[in-house]
Amino acid sequence: MSKHVAVLMGGWSSERPVSLNSGNACAEALEGQGFRVTRVDVGPDIATVLTDLRPDVAFNALHGPAGEDGTIQGLLELLRIPYTHSGVLASALAMHKERAKVVMRAAGVSVPEGRVVNRHEAAKSHVLTPPYVLKPVAEGSSMGVIIVRDGRAHPPQEVGRADWGYGDEILAESYVAGRELTCAVMGDKALGVIEIKTASGDWYDYDAKYAEGGSIHVLPAELKPNLYQRVQELSLTAHQALGCRGISRADLRFDDTPGGTGALVVLEVNTQPGMTKTSLVPEIAAHAGFRFGELVQWMVEDATLGR
Repeated sequence: MSKHVAVLMGGWSSERPVSLNSGNACAEALEGQGFRVTRVDVGPDIATVLTDLRPDVAFNALHGPAGEDGTIQGLLELLRIPYTHSGVLASALAMHKERAKVVMRAAGVSVPEGRVVNRHEAAKSHVLTPPYVLKPVAEGSSMGVIIVRDGRAHPPQEVGRADWGYGDEILAESYVAGRELTCAVMGDKALGVIEIKTASGDWYDYDAKYAEGGSIHVLPAELKPNLYQRVQELSLTAHQALGCRGISRADLRFDDTPGGTGALVVLEVNTQPGMTKTSLVPEIAAHAGFRFGELVQWMVEDATLGR
């Protein structure tokens, strides 16, 4: 009898639409691989739903708070349902960008300089010398990210507004110029490296990530072999230092601008990377020889408790 897989998707974070796309794509692929699949749009009653459903495995296709921060992982541990991706601690740690940086730095991974500030402080005066970046400490999909350009006289006012929806603590980081790179880790192995070039020529924001034609993916990234290998090494080290399991994706910046620093830094590790048709991990996995169906099957077979 085939395994019964509950694909958890949707939820109530700002990344709900992305999660629904990821979840439906994975559910369809798992059905194609012969699994019995139930699509679960996660709500506050998820414990009851899963208790009634009693799946063999939970495939976590949630993104953002509650799905990516250790919350759903803790519930699945309590319900004794094996699940995909990272466990409670790694999920919570990677989701909090500043605490993740502390752990990565201790493991020898270069990360951008920065500090956590109150958003009202950041709206009153520059908290770093421009150029710098302001971002929520625990959001994904580039939600709430603001780049403060060089020469900007006044700090961004949107972080101080009443309708700011990403919490009072925000992360201020020095802006790293240059190229946007990303590398997937599968189990204990780093896969290929993509360079992301946005179609607009601007930064890799939400639209560039998810709109058709929003970005151009260069795979393999056109880097010198030793640098390509260094990106893979940093991605795997970050994955292991945070305690990640299954699939993760590290996002990096490489400053090769004229007169630049030459810095290669890890911005963050995504423990629940997107799995839509425009997503990076399925593309990287395909380049390594894993069809999409094979990739999601590997994730189900890798699912455990105590991750």
